[in-house]
Amino acid sequence: MPSFSRKHLMLGLALAGFVDLGQAAGFALVEQSASGLGNAFAGQAASAQDASTIFFNPAGMTLLPDRQVVLAGHLIKPQFKFSGTVSPAIGGGDGGDAGDFALVPNAYAVFRLTPDVHLGIGMNAPFGLKTEYDSTWKGRTQAIKSEVKTINLNPSIAWKASETLSLGAGLNIQYAEATLTNFAGSRGTAKVHGDDYGWGFNLGILWQPSNATRIGLAYRSEVDQILEGDATFSADTASNGGISADLTLPDSASLSLLHKLNPQWELLADVTWTGWSDFKELRILRNNGSTLGLTDENWDDVYRYSLGANYHLNDRVTLRAGVAYDQTPVSDAYRTARIPDGDRTWLAFGGQYRVSDRSTLDFGYAHLFIRDTPIGKTENGVALSGTYEGAVDILSAQITHNF
Repeated sequence: MPSFSRKHLMLGLALAGFVDLGQAAGFALVEQSASGLGNAFAGQAASAQDASTIFFNPAGMTLLPDRQVVLAGHLIKPQFKFSGTVSPAIGGGDGGDAGDFALVPNAYAVFRLTPDVHLGIGMNAPFGLKTEYDSTWKGRTQAIKSEVKTINLNPSIAWKASETLSLGAGLNIQYAEATLTNFAGSRGTAKVHGDDYGWGFNLGILWQPSNATRIGLAYRSEVDQILEGDATFSADTASNGGISADLTLPDSASLSLLHKLNPQWELLADVTWTGWSDFKELRILRNNGSTLGLTDENWDDVYRYSLGANYHLNDRVTLRAGVAYDQTPVSDAYRTARIPDGDRTWLAFGGQYRVSDRSTLDFGYAHLFIRDTPIGKTENGVALSGTYEGAVDILSAQITHNF
Protein backbone atom coordinates (compact mmCIF):
# COMPACT_ATOMS: atom_id res chain seq x y z
CA MET A 1 0.00 0.00 0.00
CA PRO A 2 1.16 3.63 -0.42
CA SER A 3 3.06 5.00 2.52
CA PHE A 4 1.26 6.43 5.47
CA SER A 5 2.82 8.84 7.93
CA ARG A 6 2.11 11.37 10.59
CA LYS A 7 2.78 14.03 8.00
CA HIS A 8 -0.23 12.78 6.11
CA LEU A 9 -2.08 12.31 9.32
CA MET A 10 -1.70 15.95 10.29
CA LEU A 11 -2.92 16.97 6.92
CA GLY A 12 -6.12 17.32 8.57
CA LEU A 13 -9.53 18.34 9.13
CA ALA A 14 -9.87 21.48 11.13
CA LEU A 15 -11.77 21.01 14.38
CA ALA A 16 -15.07 19.41 13.39
CA GLY A 17 -14.81 20.59 9.77
CA PHE A 18 -13.35 18.65 6.88
CA VAL A 19 -10.61 20.54 5.10
CA ASP A 20 -10.03 19.59 1.47
CA LEU A 21 -6.48 20.43 0.42
CA GLY A 22 -4.65 22.67 2.88
CA GLN A 23 -5.27 26.27 1.87
CA ALA A 24 -1.74 27.48 2.45
CA ALA A 25 1.03 25.70 0.57
CA GLY A 26 1.87 22.19 1.68
CA PHE A 27 -0.89 21.34 4.13
CA ALA A 28 -0.71 24.33 6.45
CA LEU A 29 -3.97 26.11 7.24
CA VAL A 30 -3.82 29.89 7.48
CA GLU A 31 -7.62 30.29 7.78
CA GLN A 32 -7.62 31.35 11.43
CA SER A 33 -9.95 34.39 11.28
CA ALA A 34 -12.48 35.99 8.96
CA SER A 35 -11.08 39.43 9.72
CA GLY A 36 -7.72 38.38 8.30
CA LEU A 37 -9.11 36.63 5.22
CA GLY A 38 -10.20 39.94 3.66
CA ASN A 39 -6.53 40.98 3.57
CA ALA A 40 -5.32 37.53 2.36
CA PHE A 41 -3.86 37.37 5.91
CA ALA A 42 -1.37 40.14 5.16
CA GLY A 43 0.18 41.80 8.21
CA GLN A 44 -1.54 39.55 10.75
CA ALA A 45 1.44 39.44 13.13
CA ALA A 46 1.21 43.25 13.37
CA SER A 47 -2.50 44.11 13.01
CA ALA A 48 -3.77 42.70 16.35
CA GLN A 49 -7.29 43.67 15.32
CA ASP A 50 -9.02 41.05 17.48
CA ALA A 51 -8.43 37.97 19.66
CA SER A 52 -7.34 35.86 16.67
CA THR A 53 -3.94 37.49 17.24
CA ILE A 54 -3.43 34.59 19.68
CA PHE A 55 -2.58 32.49 16.62
CA PHE A 56 -0.75 35.08 14.55
CA ASN A 57 1.16 36.92 17.31
CA PRO A 58 0.17 36.55 20.99
CA ALA A 59 1.90 39.85 21.86
CA GLY A 60 -0.96 41.62 20.08
CA MET A 61 -3.32 40.81 22.95
CA THR A 62 -2.00 43.91 24.78
CA LEU A 63 -3.82 46.10 22.22
CA LEU A 64 -7.23 44.53 22.86
CA PRO A 65 -10.06 45.53 25.23
CA ASP A 66 -10.32 44.04 28.72
CA ARG A 67 -12.38 41.02 27.62
CA GLN A 68 -13.08 39.81 24.10
CA VAL A 69 -14.48 36.66 22.42
CA VAL A 70 -14.15 35.79 18.73
CA LEU A 71 -16.09 33.04 16.91
CA ALA A 72 -15.33 32.43 13.23
CA GLY A 73 -16.30 29.95 10.52
CA HIS A 74 -14.88 29.28 7.06
CA LEU A 75 -16.74 27.61 4.21
CA ILE A 76 -14.14 26.16 1.83
CA LYS A 77 -14.78 24.68 -1.62
CA PRO A 78 -11.74 23.30 -3.45
CA GLN A 79 -11.74 21.97 -6.98
CA PHE A 80 -9.08 19.35 -7.45
CA LYS A 81 -8.97 17.29 -10.67
CA PHE A 82 -6.51 14.86 -12.26
CA SER A 83 -6.18 14.02 -15.94
CA GLY A 84 -3.71 11.50 -17.30
CA THR A 85 -2.79 7.84 -17.58
CA VAL A 86 -1.48 4.87 -15.61
CA SER A 87 0.89 2.12 -16.69
CA PRO A 88 0.16 -0.72 -16.79
CA ALA A 89 -3.46 0.15 -17.53
CA ILE A 90 -5.73 -1.03 -14.72
CA GLY A 91 -8.95 0.64 -15.81
CA GLY A 92 -10.90 3.39 -14.12
CA GLY A 93 -11.52 7.09 -14.64
CA ASP A 94 -9.61 10.21 -13.60
CA GLY A 95 -11.05 10.22 -10.08
CA GLY A 96 -13.57 13.05 -10.33
CA ASP A 97 -13.28 16.17 -8.18
CA ALA A 98 -11.29 15.16 -5.10
CA GLY A 99 -12.42 18.31 -3.29
CA ASP A 100 -15.64 18.87 -1.35
CA PHE A 101 -17.27 21.54 0.82
CA ALA A 102 -15.75 22.03 4.27
CA LEU A 103 -16.84 24.08 7.28
CA VAL A 104 -13.88 25.06 9.45
CA PRO A 105 -14.47 26.85 12.78
CA ASN A 106 -12.09 28.61 15.17
CA ALA A 107 -12.58 30.44 18.47
CA TYR A 108 -10.58 32.77 20.73
CA ALA A 109 -11.01 34.52 24.08
CA VAL A 110 -8.83 37.18 25.73
CA PHE A 111 -9.02 39.02 29.06
CA ARG A 112 -6.84 41.54 30.87
CA LEU A 113 -5.29 40.12 34.04
CA THR A 114 -3.43 43.29 35.11
CA PRO A 115 -2.93 46.66 33.37
CA ASP A 116 0.06 45.20 31.47
CA VAL A 117 -0.76 41.47 31.25
CA HIS A 118 -3.34 39.72 29.07
CA LEU A 119 -4.30 36.04 29.05
CA GLY A 120 -5.97 34.26 26.16
CA ILE A 121 -6.91 30.91 24.71
CA GLY A 122 -7.52 29.82 21.13
CA MET A 123 -8.88 26.69 19.45
CA ASN A 124 -8.00 26.08 15.83
CA ALA A 125 -6.26 23.74 13.36
CA PRO A 126 -2.89 24.89 11.95
CA PHE A 127 -2.66 21.98 9.46
CA GLY A 128 -5.26 20.18 7.38
CA LEU A 129 -6.18 18.16 4.33
CA LYS A 130 -8.85 15.90 2.95
CA THR A 131 -8.77 14.49 -0.57
CA GLU A 132 -11.01 11.70 -1.84
CA TYR A 133 -11.10 10.21 -5.32
CA ASP A 134 -13.66 7.86 -6.84
CA SER A 135 -12.93 4.42 -5.41
CA THR A 136 -12.39 2.90 -8.88
CA TRP A 137 -10.19 5.66 -10.34
CA LYS A 138 -7.06 4.70 -12.26
CA GLY A 139 -4.74 5.89 -9.46
CA ARG A 140 -6.52 3.92 -6.74
CA THR A 141 -3.43 1.87 -5.87
CA GLN A 142 -1.69 5.09 -4.78
CA ALA A 143 -4.52 6.90 -3.01
CA ILE A 144 -8.28 6.92 -2.58
CA LYS A 145 -8.96 8.83 0.61
CA SER A 146 -6.69 10.98 2.79
CA GLU A 147 -8.55 12.42 5.75
CA VAL A 148 -7.21 13.94 8.96
CA LYS A 149 -8.67 15.75 11.95
CA THR A 150 -6.60 18.15 14.06
CA ILE A 151 -7.50 20.24 17.08
CA ASN A 152 -5.05 22.77 18.53
CA LEU A 153 -5.57 24.32 21.97
CA ASN A 154 -3.47 27.48 22.41
CA PRO A 155 -3.36 29.09 25.90
CA SER A 156 -1.34 32.33 25.71
CA ILE A 157 0.02 35.26 27.70
CA ALA A 158 1.11 38.76 26.65
CA TRP A 159 3.05 41.45 28.53
CA LYS A 160 3.21 45.13 27.66
CA ALA A 161 6.88 45.78 28.41
CA SER A 162 6.70 49.48 27.47
CA GLU A 163 4.53 51.92 25.57
CA THR A 164 6.07 50.70 22.30
CA LEU A 165 6.97 47.05 22.94
CA SER A 166 4.87 43.97 23.80
CA LEU A 167 5.92 40.34 24.20
CA GLY A 168 3.78 37.21 23.95
CA ALA A 169 4.00 33.44 24.27
CA GLY A 170 1.67 30.48 23.94
CA LEU A 171 1.52 26.71 24.41
CA ASN A 172 0.10 24.55 21.59
CA ILE A 173 -1.52 21.24 22.53
CA GLN A 174 -2.45 19.36 19.35
CA TYR A 175 -4.52 16.25 18.73
CA ALA A 176 -4.43 14.48 15.36
CA GLU A 177 -6.54 11.67 13.97
CA ALA A 178 -6.21 10.34 10.43
CA THR A 179 -7.51 7.77 7.97
CA LEU A 180 -5.83 6.83 4.69
CA THR A 181 -7.12 4.32 2.13
CA ASN A 182 -6.02 2.85 -1.20
CA PHE A 183 -6.61 -0.27 -3.29
CA ALA A 184 -4.13 -3.07 -2.46
CA GLY A 185 -4.90 -5.62 -5.19
CA SER A 186 -5.80 -9.10 -3.92
CA ARG A 187 -5.83 -7.79 -0.35
CA GLY A 188 -8.73 -5.47 -1.18
CA THR A 189 -8.97 -1.94 0.16
CA ALA A 190 -6.23 -0.99 2.60
CA LYS A 191 -7.11 1.36 5.45
CA VAL A 192 -4.75 2.94 7.96
CA HIS A 193 -6.02 4.81 11.00
CA GLY A 194 -4.03 6.44 13.80
CA ASP A 195 -3.97 9.29 16.30
CA ASP A 196 -1.76 11.02 18.88
CA TYR A 197 -1.19 14.17 20.94
CA GLY A 198 1.77 16.52 20.61
CA TRP A 199 2.80 19.92 21.88
CA GLY A 200 4.75 22.99 20.84
CA PHE A 201 4.87 26.73 21.48
CA ASN A 202 4.54 30.10 19.78
CA LEU A 203 6.27 33.41 20.52
CA GLY A 204 5.67 36.97 19.41
CA ILE A 205 7.05 40.50 19.55
CA LEU A 206 5.06 43.62 18.68
CA TRP A 207 6.91 46.92 18.26
CA GLN A 208 5.29 50.28 17.58
CA PRO A 209 8.01 52.73 16.49
CA SER A 210 5.42 55.46 15.84
CA ASN A 211 1.70 56.06 16.21
CA ALA A 212 1.26 55.12 12.54
CA THR A 213 3.40 51.98 12.31
CA ARG A 214 3.47 48.56 13.95
CA ILE A 215 5.92 45.73 13.26
CA GLY A 216 5.27 42.17 14.39
CA LEU A 217 7.56 39.16 14.51
CA ALA A 218 6.08 35.75 15.36
CA TYR A 219 7.37 32.19 15.56
CA ARG A 220 5.55 28.85 15.82
CA SER A 221 7.59 25.81 16.85
CA GLU A 222 7.70 22.30 15.44
CA VAL A 223 5.29 19.74 16.88
CA ASP A 224 6.47 16.12 17.13
CA GLN A 225 4.01 13.25 17.21
CA ILE A 226 4.02 9.46 16.99
CA LEU A 227 0.70 8.36 15.52
CA GLU A 228 -0.38 4.88 16.54
CA GLY A 229 -3.27 2.83 15.25
CA ASP A 230 -4.17 -0.06 12.93
CA ALA A 231 -3.85 -1.17 9.33
CA THR A 232 -6.72 -3.27 7.93
CA PHE A 233 -7.30 -4.98 4.56
CA SER A 234 -10.83 -5.73 3.38
CA ALA A 235 -9.89 -9.05 1.69
CA ASP A 236 -6.93 -10.19 3.79
CA THR A 237 -7.59 -9.99 7.53
CA ALA A 238 -4.38 -11.92 8.22
CA SER A 239 -2.44 -8.80 7.17
CA ASN A 240 -4.21 -6.60 9.72
CA GLY A 241 -2.20 -5.24 12.61
CA GLY A 242 -0.94 -2.32 14.63
CA ILE A 243 1.11 0.47 13.09
CA SER A 244 2.97 3.65 14.04
CA ALA A 245 4.45 6.62 12.16
CA ASP A 246 6.60 9.57 13.15
CA LEU A 247 5.85 13.16 12.20
CA THR A 248 7.51 16.51 12.75
CA LEU A 249 5.13 19.31 11.80
CA PRO A 250 7.14 22.29 10.54
CA ASP A 251 8.02 25.46 12.40
CA SER A 252 7.23 28.86 10.86
CA ALA A 253 8.18 32.51 11.30
CA SER A 254 6.33 35.66 10.18
CA LEU A 255 7.41 39.29 9.81
CA SER A 256 4.49 41.69 9.45
CA LEU A 257 3.98 45.41 8.96
CA LEU A 258 0.96 47.67 9.48
CA HIS A 259 1.16 51.34 8.50
CA LYS A 260 -1.61 53.94 8.79
CA LEU A 261 -1.37 56.34 5.89
CA ASN A 262 -4.17 58.53 7.26
CA PRO A 263 -7.39 58.07 9.27
CA GLN A 264 -8.99 56.21 6.33
CA TRP A 265 -6.24 54.00 4.90
CA GLU A 266 -4.05 51.25 6.38
CA LEU A 267 -1.47 49.20 4.48
CA LEU A 268 -0.38 45.70 5.53
CA ALA A 269 2.44 43.40 4.44
CA ASP A 270 3.74 40.02 5.50
CA VAL A 271 6.46 37.47 4.79
CA THR A 272 6.08 34.00 6.33
CA TRP A 273 8.68 31.21 6.19
CA THR A 274 7.73 27.56 6.80
CA GLY A 275 10.34 24.87 7.44
CA TRP A 276 8.96 22.04 5.32
CA SER A 277 12.43 20.63 4.58
CA ASP A 278 12.07 18.33 7.60
CA PHE A 279 9.52 16.36 5.56
CA LYS A 280 11.88 13.84 3.95
CA GLU A 281 9.68 10.74 3.73
CA LEU A 282 6.39 9.10 4.61
CA ARG A 283 7.11 5.88 6.45
CA ILE A 284 4.66 3.57 8.23
CA LEU A 285 5.93 0.81 10.50
CA ARG A 286 4.22 -2.31 11.75
CA ASN A 287 4.49 -3.01 15.47
CA ASN A 288 7.16 -5.64 14.77
CA GLY A 289 9.39 -2.95 13.24
CA SER A 290 8.93 -3.87 9.56
CA THR A 291 8.04 -1.20 7.02
CA LEU A 292 4.50 -1.32 5.67
CA GLY A 293 4.91 1.67 3.35
CA LEU A 294 7.54 4.22 2.36
CA THR A 295 7.37 7.24 0.04
CA ASP A 296 10.17 9.75 -0.51
CA GLU A 297 8.91 13.34 -0.18
CA ASN A 298 11.98 15.64 0.05
CA TRP A 299 10.00 18.86 0.52
CA ASP A 300 11.60 22.32 0.55
CA ASP A 301 11.38 25.30 2.88
CA VAL A 302 8.99 27.90 1.44
CA TYR A 303 7.85 31.52 1.74
CA ARG A 304 4.44 33.16 1.65
CA TYR A 305 4.21 36.83 0.60
CA SER A 306 1.11 38.99 1.09
CA LEU A 307 -0.05 42.61 0.76
CA GLY A 308 -3.30 44.13 1.98
CA ALA A 309 -5.17 47.37 2.58
CA ASN A 310 -7.98 48.55 4.85
CA TYR A 311 -10.27 51.49 4.09
CA HIS A 312 -12.35 52.94 6.95
CA LEU A 313 -15.43 54.12 5.13
CA ASN A 314 -17.01 55.53 8.29
CA ASP A 315 -17.26 54.77 12.02
CA ARG A 316 -19.14 51.54 11.35
CA VAL A 317 -17.78 50.13 8.09
CA THR A 318 -14.27 49.01 7.13
CA LEU A 319 -13.44 47.55 3.72
CA ARG A 320 -10.51 45.17 3.12
CA ALA A 321 -8.57 43.72 0.19
CA GLY A 322 -5.43 41.64 -0.20
CA VAL A 323 -3.24 39.49 -2.43
CA ALA A 324 -0.80 36.71 -1.57
CA TYR A 325 1.57 34.27 -3.21
CA ASP A 326 2.23 30.85 -1.63
CA GLN A 327 5.20 28.79 -2.74
CA THR A 328 4.68 25.03 -2.78
CA PRO A 329 7.22 22.89 -0.90
CA VAL A 330 6.58 20.01 -3.34
CA SER A 331 8.88 19.64 -6.34
CA ASP A 332 7.59 18.10 -9.56
CA ALA A 333 9.82 15.06 -9.07
CA TYR A 334 8.25 14.14 -5.71
CA ARG A 335 4.58 15.05 -6.14
CA THR A 336 2.14 12.36 -4.94
CA ALA A 337 -1.54 11.67 -5.47
CA ARG A 338 -2.18 12.25 -1.76
CA ILE A 339 -0.58 15.72 -1.73
CA PRO A 340 -0.47 17.06 -5.32
CA ASP A 341 0.36 20.56 -4.09
CA GLY A 342 1.16 23.55 -6.33
CA ASP A 343 2.00 27.26 -6.08
CA ARG A 344 -1.06 29.35 -5.38
CA THR A 345 -2.05 33.00 -5.77
CA TRP A 346 -4.67 34.58 -3.49
CA LEU A 347 -7.12 37.36 -4.35
CA ALA A 348 -9.23 38.41 -1.36
CA PHE A 349 -11.64 41.06 -0.15
CA GLY A 350 -13.81 41.55 2.92
CA GLY A 351 -15.12 43.99 5.45
CA GLN A 352 -16.24 44.74 8.97
CA TYR A 353 -19.52 46.17 10.22
CA ARG A 354 -19.72 47.55 13.76
CA VAL A 355 -23.06 46.36 15.08
CA SER A 356 -22.71 48.19 18.40
CA ASP A 357 -20.07 49.66 20.66
CA ARG A 358 -19.26 46.12 21.80
CA SER A 359 -19.84 43.90 18.77
CA THR A 360 -18.58 43.66 15.20
CA LEU A 361 -19.28 41.36 12.27
CA ASP A 362 -16.49 40.46 9.82
CA PHE A 363 -16.69 38.69 6.49
CA GLY A 364 -14.17 37.74 3.85
CA TYR A 365 -13.91 35.98 0.52
CA ALA A 366 -10.84 34.64 -1.28
CA HIS A 367 -10.23 32.83 -4.54
CA LEU A 368 -7.03 30.81 -4.84
CA PHE A 369 -5.54 30.16 -8.25
CA ILE A 370 -3.46 26.96 -8.03
CA ARG A 371 -0.82 26.39 -10.66
CA ASP A 372 -1.39 23.30 -12.81
CA THR A 373 0.97 20.64 -11.50
CA PRO A 374 2.44 17.58 -13.24
CA ILE A 375 2.74 14.20 -11.58
CA GLY A 376 4.88 11.23 -12.58
CA LYS A 377 4.73 8.82 -9.67
CA THR A 378 5.43 5.08 -9.61
CA GLU A 379 4.17 3.25 -6.56
CA ASN A 380 3.07 -0.34 -5.97
CA GLY A 381 4.17 -1.20 -9.50
CA VAL A 382 1.83 1.34 -11.11
CA ALA A 383 3.05 4.54 -12.80
CA LEU A 384 0.67 7.51 -12.55
CA SER A 385 1.35 10.26 -15.08
CA GLY A 386 -0.64 13.40 -15.78
CA THR A 387 -1.64 16.84 -14.54
CA TYR A 388 -3.63 18.26 -11.65
CA GLU A 389 -5.84 21.34 -12.00
CA GLY A 390 -6.99 23.09 -8.85
CA ALA A 391 -8.64 26.16 -7.38
CA VAL A 392 -10.16 27.07 -4.02
CA ASP A 393 -12.96 29.40 -2.92
CA ILE A 394 -13.19 30.48 0.73
CA LEU A 395 -16.06 32.37 2.39
CA SER A 396 -15.65 33.37 6.04
CA ALA A 397 -17.70 35.08 8.73
CA GLN A 398 -16.87 36.13 12.27
CA ILE A 399 -18.45 37.75 15.28
CA THR A 400 -16.37 39.65 17.85
CA HIS A 401 -17.82 40.73 21.18
CA ASN A 402 -16.24 42.85 23.92
CA PHE A 403 -17.45 42.50 27.51
